[in-house]
Amino acid sequence: MSNFWDFDVWGLFCLIAVLLIALLTANLLKRTIGFLRKSLIPTSVLGGILLLIVSTVYNAIAKKPLFDTEFFGGNGGNSLEIITYHMLALGFIATSLKSSSNKFTKERTKEIFNTGVTTVSTYLLQGVLGLGITLIVAVIVSDFFPAAGVLLPFGYGQGTGQALNYGSIYESEYGFVGGRSFGLTVAALGFLSASIGGVIHLNVLKRKKRIVVVPEGERRLSSEEIQADGEIPMNGSMDKITVQVGFIALSYFIVYLIMFGLGLLLPGMRSVIYGFNFLIGVLVATLVKFVLNFLNKKAVVKRVYTNNFLLTRISNFCFDLMVVAGIAAIRLELIKDYWEVLLILGLVGALATYFYNLFVAKTLFKSYADEQFLMMYGMLTGTASTGVILLREIDGQLTSPASDNLVYQNFPAIVFGFPMMLLATLAPKQPYLTLIILAGGFILMNVLLFRSKIFKRKKATIDPPPTETEE
Repeated sequence: MSNFWDFDVWGLFCLIAVLLIALLTANLLKRTIGFLRKSLIPTSVLGGILLLIVSTVYNAIAKKPLFDTEFFGGNGGNSLEIITYHMLALGFIATSLKSSSNKFTKERTKEIFNTGVTTVSTYLLQGVLGLGITLIVAVIVSDFFPAAGVLLPFGYGQGTGQALNYGSIYESEYGFVGGRSFGLTVAALGFLSASIGGVIHLNVLKRKKRIVVVPEGERRLSSEEIQADGEIPMNGSMDKITVQVGFIALSYFIVYLIMFGLGLLLPGMRSVIYGFNFLIGVLVATLVKFVLNFLNKKAVVKRVYTNNFLLTRISNFCFDLMVVAGIAAIRLELIKDYWEVLLILGLVGALATYFYNLFVAKTLFKSYADEQFLMMYGMLTGTASTGVILLREIDGQLTSPASDNLVYQNFPAIVFGFPMMLLATLAPKQPYLTLIILAGGFILMNVLLFRSKIFKRKKATIDPPPTETEE
């Protein structure tokens, strides 16, 4: 039996408190230091970097990881990884539970589909370049883990949680020493790429007088955005935010039961199955939302229980906590021999993601190319929240179609992206075969993405218009 004054009672609370204090400190620094305010670096990233600096200095002096001290329960480093793992899924579940009354036209549906295909195509491009780089390094450095580059699309394209998931798999099952920290560092470099690349692009647009950046103070929410008609009251017999947390917990509990059952059926795939917690979470949350909507339509349930405003706040909290915990969990001493490779991966990933998405936005989303590019570049180097941060700089009220594309692209992205995730476990065994498959997938995704351009041009070549003589 534990005493209330024992560290094992207070360790987890102290850890979470430190994460949140770091967020508050980072927010204060961003508000008071000019270059940080203009940098667009997410507060959660800055908070994580602050903790990373403190923990690195402590480790250099005390020769022991800061978060593994008794004050944090003796195993705080592992707790940071657990927080990162769960916050990823909980954030996606909260986002997926949000309702939408939008009815899309055929053109808008096509744009959402193209956004999802662009997401997967960028994953594949990052995967090809990342794996190609580390295969070259493995030839030069004999003991280097050749499949490490596959972590580039997980760190950049999917963020901290998935970078940790697959870094952990590579470390525990394939002997990649420092795999967790390697993946988390790639994700941290992705956030920096989003911030630096986003600022550069915004400054270019401002110099060309193509945009007017929306001042932060002018962003206001209407009462309808906070509470829609027919919803339960904010302060009823059970607080409204408690209801939202309840539905998120219900969805995640179902996710765990599904993963537990699949793990029993496929014990050899258990690590992969549990790595898909966020993906299964999206599907389960969508099903829960469908059931609630069905019960509302049949008048079995009279009031609307989910609230988009609160679900957005909860998802943002989860993603903020995920990012700050993920960066704080990095162990720099474990990746001291990988810095050159990490910097090359980070730079190549940033440039490839920037120019590819810029080309796609200008080609397929001409009427709102700037908004689409900033949203996609932010999301595909950080998280969805990073994409929103960049988008808000030129679309403060999120009125452009890019914001809807961000939300609804998840479904086509999941369909086409799922096989790529499975390839991540093939890479350590067959890295060259994986590279070929990734490259082939990238070509196929681009044929699908630019289908209207490719096949229109082909048709024009085969069936030229009749000449006056022929008529």
